[in-house]
Parts: sequence; structure tokens; C-alpha cells
Amino acid sequence: MSAHRLTGDTLHVFRGERHVLRGLSFAAESGQYLEVSGANGAGKTSLLRTIVGLVQAESGSVEWNGRNIHADSRAYHAQLAWLGHDSPLKGDLSAIENLHYGTGIRRPVDAAAIDLALEEVDASRFADRPVRTLSAGQRRRVALAGVLLAAAPLWVLDEPATHLDAAGHALVGHLVERRIETGGIVIAAVHAPLPVQEAHTRRLGLSTK
Repeated sequence: MSAHRLTGDTLHVFRGERHVLRGLSFAAESGQYLEVSGANGAGKTSLLRTIVGLVQAESGSVEWNGRNIHADSRAYHAQLAWLGHDSPLKGDLSAIENLHYGTGIRRPVDAAAIDLALEEVDASRFADRPVRTLSAGQRRRVALAGVLLAAAPLWVLDEPATHLDAAGHALVGHLVERRIETGGIVIAAVHAPLPVQEAHTRRLGLSTK
């Protein structure tokens, strides 16, 4: 797998009239997990949305492999798996249908790959049910299966363990470990640290000041 590098240089980001990120810089390379922490309102979600290109920084830049992410957004997004705070699922479709269509717009995916991803996140037992009938934790597991199926070198995750129990929290740590051990980069905003080896982890703490 090719080596990758994601950097942010002197980012200034506003949310409305509030100056959320003030000159923030960061870097993450293949095989690294960047854990973003901070109190509510510190700008964790704003940073992640800037990294994936949903928010435009007032100044500064985000670069993927030395190139501004906005230079070719389509190519960059093909390298990216984004999981926001809300699971991006259609309520009237089953978990299997959501993954089939959601992944299918990015790359070909077959039933065997979907079944394996659902098994890896312990979601097989409710995979045929409409998503609207699932609990928030079950929906989160399905969304995590979608991240696996994206087969992207860069994961950007906003509170990936939200709505999950202790076993689910441990599962997220395991998935992150496996992604970085195979040369990926994972950026995650968290309230509670994920169980990821210290050797693989870099931390970025944000302040409300």
C-alpha cells in the first residue's frame, strides 16, 4: 500500500461569527491514529468537517499527499471514508440495502463483502430489518460496516463510538487498530479515548479559549 500524509497548516475556521479554530496545524501519516479531543464547543466537529471538505477554512489549508484537498475534490473524496455524528442511513431500507447502495455509488461491492463487513461489526443478526426499527447503537454498527466497505486509506470519524456500549467501544478501537496496521490513517474526534496502542496514537487537544 502506498504511503499517505494528511496535513493541516495554520487553519482558521469560523462557525458563524465565532472564531473556532485559531491557527491550528496538524499532521498524520500512514499507520497513525490522530485522536482529537476537547470540550463541547472546542471545534472538534468543525475541524473534521474542514478535513473532509464540508467546511472551507477562512485561511490556511488541508493537504493530502502534498496537494490541497480542494484542488481535485473528487479524487480526494475517493480516498476518504467519512462518518459524521449522525449515521448516514435510509430508514426504510435494511442494513444490507443501505450498504449495497451506499457503497455501490463509490465502488462495486458484492453480497459476500457486505455480509463480511456486517459480521465484523456484529450486525448480521439484524441486517435484514429496516434501519428505522434499529436502536441507535445498532445503526452505528451498520454505519461502521459502511466505513469498512469504503476501503479508503483515510478514515475521518466524528464520535465513532457514540450510542455504543462497552463492547462496541472496544470494537471501534479494534477497527481503528486494524486500519492503521494496514497503512491507513484514522482521524477521530472523541470524548473518551479509544483503546488504540500508544505507539500508533497522536493526540490533538482543542480548547474553547
